[in-house]
Amino acid sequence: MTNNDILRRLRYILNIKDTKITKILSSANYQVPLPRVVSWLKKEGNEDFTECTDKDLTAFLDGLIIEKRGTRDDSNSPKAQTTTRLNNNLIFLKLKIAFNLKSDDVLELLRMANYRISSSELSAFFRKKTHRHYRVCKDQILRKFLKGLQLKYTTPTESTKPQVTKVASKQSVPKKLEGTLRMPAKKCVDKTESKAINKKPTKFSW
Repeated sequence: MTNNDILRRLRYILNIKDTKITKILSSANYQVPLPRVVSWLKKEGNEDFTECTDKDLTAFLDGLIIEKRGTRDDSNSPKAQTTTRLNNNLIFLKLKIAFNLKSDDVLELLRMANYRISSSELSAFFRKKTHRHYRVCKDQILRKFLKGLQLKYTTPTESTKPQVTKVASKQSVPKKLEGTLRMPAKKCVDKTESKAINKKPTKFSW
């Protein structure tokens, strides 16, 4: 994955405008004009495309940590790392810090992207290169992690929400009763009243 591709994905996940990217960069004391940011987000085939360098992306990730987590005053502050050579392991780590994710959270994001690894395999990505259990983070794993972030944090727009059409429910009528329901109801006559009307008066004799 290229730095430009990662920046484009993060912009989509965070749902931010180009001006917000410049603000995040300035949080890490990295001033970049807006047209240059716009050129980073162009496709590689576009004539206005500009390569996003390791220094550029590192500054953005450091600024993102500051934006989401606040500044730190110690020597491990993101501002002190903007010249570090960037690789997938460091990108993975910085995003983990920025989104305040624990190991279980990262594993869950990877599962959401249909990728499963053990906790020991995950911890190997965040070890120092000199450690015997250090493991290089390949593009596939970083891509799956970004996909998990997208699934979790990206809010679907109105155009992507499933359209639900309400259909008025028509109550089914049994076939035997279908004809009778359409006929006018017969007038009910009380039987006792009918008998009283039709009954002949008895003859009275003295």
